[in-house]
Amino acid sequence: MEIAAAALPGAGVSLAHSHSNSTFSAADHDTGSSPTTSKATFQVSLPLRGPNKPHSVINHEKLGTIAPQVRPNSCHTVEANCSSQILVEKKMRKKNALIAPPACSTSDVLRLMDALCLPISPDMYISFMKECTISADFCGAEDLHNHISRNSLQHLALPLLNRLLFMNVSCGRLDLACDLFYRMPFKDFKSWATMIVANVNNSDYEEATSLFLKMLHHINMLEFPSWIIVCLLKTCVCTRNMELGKQVHACALKLGHANSLYLASCLINFYGKYGCLESANLVFNQLPRHDTLTWMTRLINNSKEELFFEVLRDFNEVGKAGIKKNVLMFSSVLKACGRIHDRRKSGQQVHANAIKLGFESDLYVQCGLIDMYGRSGLLRDAQRVFEKSSDRRNNACWNAMLGGYIRNELYVEAIKFVYQMKAVGLQLQQSMLDELRIACGSDSLRKLLPTEG
Repeated sequence: MEIAAAALPGAGVSLAHSHSNSTFSAADHDTGSSPTTSKATFQVSLPLRGPNKPHSVINHEKLGTIAPQVRPNSCHTVEANCSSQILVEKKMRKKNALIAPPACSTSDVLRLMDALCLPISPDMYISFMKECTISADFCGAEDLHNHISRNSLQHLALPLLNRLLFMNVSCGRLDLACDLFYRMPFKDFKSWATMIVANVNNSDYEEATSLFLKMLHHINMLEFPSWIIVCLLKTCVCTRNMELGKQVHACALKLGHANSLYLASCLINFYGKYGCLESANLVFNQLPRHDTLTWMTRLINNSKEELFFEVLRDFNEVGKAGIKKNVLMFSSVLKACGRIHDRRKSGQQVHANAIKLGFESDLYVQCGLIDMYGRSGLLRDAQRVFEKSSDRRNNACWNAMLGGYIRNELYVEAIKFVYQMKAVGLQLQQSMLDELRIACGSDSLRKLLPTEG
């Protein structure tokens, strides 16, 4: 489908761009003559690709070649046919090397258009922006940005400028995006939101907060989408700005986002980061329904504040409500079970539930099980789980097992385990070694320990 056509009135040169085969055609004709009597016509094939993609390669093995029939009793015939086939393939390679068009990028097309002194329509700019965004063309985005800035920045419509802004952000050119943003004569919510999200992803939380406050003064909107509120809550957590977070919460309630489960989970997490469980529980209890994310955030908050009985109670409520459980839920409840003295019943029940739901093989769950059984005095169960994780163990699993030996005063086994850790190349924590030295009462046991981690 032909999407754009440009013509130079004085020179009598016209150009058309087709998306179906990415071919640019140019015709040189007199302005007074008919199109059928053009003097010269040429085409340039420009297949679209990213800047780092290789040139087009012809798969010669798939080319259909007609091999002559071979007599099974004639060795000379077989050799002759093989030689002729090799010659045919060599000729085909040379021919395809001449026929296959060279691949080009957005920068190549822009240079060609400038060399021909041909204008670029907004539709073609949109096509180039899409290509750079999808392929993350770093160089092409910069060339396209500079080309638009030199020629038609002031004449482009706001939707096209927003596309250009999004392209720069997607290609990692936040510097170009900032330059464009502050040069735009008009801005809408998409313009501001693109820059806010870009700065959040770039960990520039102060700038993101500043842009949000400026946006409130520059545009009048009766409603903001909930995801922009989530971005602001993240900046408030990272900048430790609780007062602004409370104002964002009030803004969310005013805009009618009180029942958004995702926003509610972010608010619960926000208040949990500051230890304000009363406010977090208020947000949780005001929801008409709950999902996995809201329950998980509540469990993590209670576990962090060492409210282990509440963690176990909420975990059971999740099961009764039929809500899908995830790995982080099991990690939080296993931490609680290792610190609750209920004759080891809760931990074994959680382990059985993990087996039933298929979470036993998860590394985080296995690490939690090792720690839980080690704290409960069930070293054999801890060792059994530790052996099952042999192919994917990390430092946390090794340290949990070592901690179990130390807590249960099995110092000889702990010392053997330390050497086992060193044998696999793990760097031991000095604090763990110091704890083991203090726990080993006799000098003979202390001498068995390595002098350094």
